[in-house]
Amino acid sequence: MSSASFDVIETRIPSRLDRLPWSGFHWLVLLGLGTAWVLDGLEVTIVGSVASRLTEHGSGLPITASGVGIAAAAYVAGACTGAIFFGHLTDRFGRKRLFMLTLGLYMAATAVTALSFSAWFFWLFRFLTGAGIGGEYAAINSAIDELIPARARGRVDLVVNGSYWLGSIIGSALSLLFLDEAIFPARLGWRLTFGMGIVLAAVVLLVRRHVPESPRWLFIHGREDEAERLVDELEARVRAETGSELEPVSKSIRVRQRRTIGFGEIAQTALGTYPKRSVLCLALFVGQAFLYNGITFNLGTLMSKFFHVASGIAPVFLVIYAAANFIGPLVLGRLFDTVGRVRMISTTYLASAAMGLLLAGLFDRGLLGSWTFIAVVMATFFLASAGASAAYLTSSEVFPMETRALAIAFFYAVGTAIGGITGPLLFGPLISTGSVGLVALAFAIGSVLMAFGGVAELMFGIKAEGAQLEDVARPLTAEGPGGEAAGGTGRQPGLGADRDGGRLDGRLSRGDRARGSFRRYSPGPGRLGTHPGVTVVPPVAEEALNAEVAIVERALEEHGPIEREELARIVGARRWGPGAFSEALRLALARGGARRVSRRVYGPPES
Repeated sequence: MSSASFDVIETRIPSRLDRLPWSGFHWLVLLGLGTAWVLDGLEVTIVGSVASRLTEHGSGLPITASGVGIAAAAYVAGACTGAIFFGHLTDRFGRKRLFMLTLGLYMAATAVTALSFSAWFFWLFRFLTGAGIGGEYAAINSAIDELIPARARGRVDLVVNGSYWLGSIIGSALSLLFLDEAIFPARLGWRLTFGMGIVLAAVVLLVRRHVPESPRWLFIHGREDEAERLVDELEARVRAETGSELEPVSKSIRVRQRRTIGFGEIAQTALGTYPKRSVLCLALFVGQAFLYNGITFNLGTLMSKFFHVASGIAPVFLVIYAAANFIGPLVLGRLFDTVGRVRMISTTYLASAAMGLLLAGLFDRGLLGSWTFIAVVMATFFLASAGASAAYLTSSEVFPMETRALAIAFFYAVGTAIGGITGPLLFGPLISTGSVGLVALAFAIGSVLMAFGGVAELMFGIKAEGAQLEDVARPLTAEGPGGEAAGGTGRQPGLGADRDGGRLDGRLSRGDRARGSFRRYSPGPGRLGTHPGVTVVPPVAEEALNAEVAIVERALEEHGPIEREELARIVGARRWGPGAFSEALRLALARGGARRVSRRVYGPPES
């Protein structure tokens, strides 16, 4: 189908969304959309937990152990297929339609799975359940990244993707309850376990229906009036919550609206315009999928075969493993927005690879017991989980908005198909041999693939922290040479780098230098900086920072000398995001808009 063209419009919607302080709306987005991975973790863990029960006589489902394996493969195949299919529909028909549709498919397929009466029926609806979850990946990641402010996008994405392991913990707990034959009959308990996934999804559905369509998607697809109305309502809500006015934004973008983007143009964008970014995303997904699927699907077998852990105790180790995987993104997520994408992604991939090689060496030499083994595994995946979650973040950020959902879907599907299938296929037979050396080799292979992901990040990574999505990858519909916006807003840093340069162009124009425009410099990796160790804050983050500094200065003028904690409360700093208040206060002091009265007391400048 050919692409239909509409008007050329100029809009400030991306800048308006990115300068918003954290609010109840953002919590709604996080809770309503971020639970997709909880459901995925729940599903995978449930099947693993009920596998032995399904094969027992009296379960009500005639299926063998190999049949359970086929069901797991059907789920993964469904997830890959659903990601591609629904990913394209998400870019074409909108984020909200698809994240409601995919959740509905998941609920329906899970409900029917609980009624399974034969192996083929079970396999079919595991495939459809996987398709719903795979579709969620594309619709949810793209919606979250387009609705969450740029300065918090990294940590939110990591926590959301890491919540898979929270679902794994819940699934383990539910399995222990419903598989207890003293409470539930053998033919009923496993069905009720699937039923709990439906209950959780129904709660999510009630929250999710209040999440709006992405205004970024709306204005590109000819619905700019609806997009403006949504952002107006959101700004009014934030003003009411914070009790303060929002600073105006000047940066705009001009786009030619289109109804659809053809597959040919999407392929040209990934392979022709951004080939290095495509290699990067593929390396990140394959590396993490191989290591994760190889270890996760076989951890219970490893514990019982090599450490003689009883089958009744093995779930305890699975819960501990899942907890480490959830805590990793939760603790490290903030650093992906402050220290930076390239440094943190490469560090987590390479450090987890080093820990994996250490695990292989210790295991091969017989130096580990059950608890020391799981401790090293926890340390490895504490790091690996943050890196793996960042793979989804990267694929969502580094491609244009019109292709965002399909890019996530494609790299997830290909990475999972390569690493997610070969990992278990390699680990499983090697574990069954009972050879310590061969299993250690499998650990080493997985670690090397993770290391390749880290090296790819160092070579091709994009410093996207704090950057507006339209600066990281210029929309295909953007008008004007080099990102020149209408209305005299000037060159938009990053939009000029609309081909694969690996870094965004951060050089200031002569006009910028002549005007002496205010720039924030601080230690750490920069998105736009051209000098090592210097960060130049991108325009949207700069506007938000200047607004926060002004709020601090006004509060000190109105209230006089005040303790730091009370000042933070007055200005509503808890909504600004981690570290934002400290940075605003530091800059207010640096430019003379505030003074330090004592160690914890600050006041207005002396007259």
